[in-house]
Amino acid sequence: MSTYLIRGANLLGEEKTDILIKDSIIGAVGPSLDAGDATVINADGLIALPGLVDPHTHLREPGREDAETVLTGTQAAAAGGYTCVNAMPNTTPVQDSAGVVEQVLRLGREAGYCDVRPIGAVTHGLEGKHLAELGAMASSEAQVRCFSDDGLCVSDSMLMRRALEYVKSFGGVVAQHAQDPRLTEDAQMNEGVVSAEIGLAGWPAVAEESIVIRDCLLAQHVGSRVHELHLSTQGSVELIRWAKSQGMPVTAEATPHHLSLDDEEARSYDPRFKVNPPLRTRADVEALRQGVADGTIDVIGTDHAPHPAEDKDCEWAAGANGMIGLETALPVVVEALVDTGMITWSDIARLMSYAPAKLCQNPDQGLPIEEGNPANICLYDPTIEWTVSGADSHSKASNTPWEGRTLRGKVSYTFYRGVPTLWEGELRTKEDIATEEKENTK
Repeated sequence: MSTYLIRGANLLGEEKTDILIKDSIIGAVGPSLDAGDATVINADGLIALPGLVDPHTHLREPGREDAETVLTGTQAAAAGGYTCVNAMPNTTPVQDSAGVVEQVLRLGREAGYCDVRPIGAVTHGLEGKHLAELGAMASSEAQVRCFSDDGLCVSDSMLMRRALEYVKSFGGVVAQHAQDPRLTEDAQMNEGVVSAEIGLAGWPAVAEESIVIRDCLLAQHVGSRVHELHLSTQGSVELIRWAKSQGMPVTAEATPHHLSLDDEEARSYDPRFKVNPPLRTRADVEALRQGVADGTIDVIGTDHAPHPAEDKDCEWAAGANGMIGLETALPVVVEALVDTGMITWSDIARLMSYAPAKLCQNPDQGLPIEEGNPANICLYDPTIEWTVSGADSHSKASNTPWEGRTLRGKVSYTFYRGVPTLWEGELRTKEDIATEEKENTK
């Protein structure tokens, strides 16, 4: 069986420590551990974090393998320090039944780079008309506990209420894409000064905020849990803050791109910056950062949304919404929030590991780097500078908004249940991972 000793890592950015990995478990944590016959990793200067957990990933398979597969998506995840991703249901067929979510679960196991936990659709076919097979998905092998029509809003108030009532019976959560469809017909970007100046139809902030507050009130009425995906406006942050002050059972998410980029990017008319919800104003970016810093926003999710080149290499109006982000998420968030002094490395662990795992009820994920816990670990080098290139991504897609930009910091090692999936910044082969996993289970 494989044994590794991580020597001298900065645990959560603080004290230096050694971490012994043995038989897929953290065997010991402390100074000057005996290496024995372990493979030693010199982690001087590296930050040790629990394996990252993404509550919001689009893997596209089944049905859109031209954009991404479970294998390529989880390879990108491993390269970004993730040991678990929660896969959104907008696949073909939709993840709205026990059979499809179990298929996605199996594909993740076969890939071997990280846990893949399917998110079930709220409505059949994402059509917003009838509830999907929530109970069947919850009781399936996938044990789905998080449900969403992400990409589309559950805009019917009665349907949303019924979904909240249904998932309450087994402790589930409904994750909402807050977008009033009537207020955003033909919308192309954030409604504001920039949209008026460049002549693109606007997506008003109120279209998000009206759904956010409605969902909070419904969750309170039902006594069930709602999670608001990818907040993008200052008003949404303020509404979530108020709802929490009233004891409403709501959690909220922000994405790395909404914490960093604003609607000025749309002046380029480059569809790489087209996303839903859209990039907002700099004031919204600052409000989101403050919401993360003060705990109003609970998790950071990538909303990794891969597209084939032809869906982005076109005029803005024809371009698909979405950005890839698994490999750039950590350095982007660190630059926006840690380097600015707004949060600490311990907060990173909470926002990008502990809290997402708890939200999505991912077993054996999002646990501290402590003796006896599964060895899901990310080692991050905060000093490396690198130029982002979509062509170099491990994702099948290349639609990154950071194309050509320099980021500081990169993941050097990722351990998934004791097996290194990323080693010295290089992704290991599927065959090597499978062999080592087999050895660890003997």
